[in-house]
Amino acid sequence: MAREAIYKEMEKMFGVVPSFIKGIPDSVLEPEWNLFKTLQLTEGPIPSKYRALIGLGVAAAARCRYTELFFREVAMVNGATPGEIEHAVHSAAAASALSTYVNGLRIDYDQFRKELESASRHVRAVKTGEKKVA
Repeated sequence: MAREAIYKEMEKMFGVVPSFIKGIPDSVLEPEWNLFKTLQLTEGPIPSKYRALIGLGVAAAARCRYTELFFREVAMVNGATPGEIEHAVHSAAAASALSTYVNGLRIDYDQFRKELESASRHVRAVKTGEKKVA
């Protein structure tokens, strides 16, 4: 697909061709645009709103204001509430904090995995009614 055709498709979808797109070389513009459409504009196994909230959490943790703004807007366009946005960012912060803690202290990975798998089995059993919580 020629650059002009891609630009027309973008203008139809967004009303504008973002300036950062204009710097993408011809050799990769089409595959980048196709990947973007697949990941950001097409419904998949994870609904668009939730993909955007995941992206927002990652962008916030990475401290990238460009992708944070992008994914916040995409999330809102897809119906995310302020509470969902706040929860996504808090979830990313919690994941980052846990990662910092267990990696920084060099927690034994095999023990961590065994304990987590055991806890997960217990929680699933409680949720399905196989176990009663005292």
